[in-house]
Amino acid sequence: MKKEDTDIDIFRIDRSKLSVTSLFDTSDDKEYWLSKTPQERLAALELMRQINYGYDPTTARLERVFEIVEFPSD
Repeated sequence: MKKEDTDIDIFRIDRSKLSVTSLFDTSDDKEYWLSKTPQERLAALELMRQINYGYDPTTARLERVFEIVEFPSD
């Protein structure tokens, strides 16, 4: 896997497994997520974050600022 690949590139949606339900029908959701390992839950959370907010590898880091200051000699 290349360094540029992200979680969003790895996951694929199996459209045959999708169904449309009410937002208030959460009976299967809790059982589904409890059946997953903590690592799988975090990976899914990161995928949802990338879908909502995007992923840009060029802005993944904070900008570092380096400045040299010369003090006057007394």
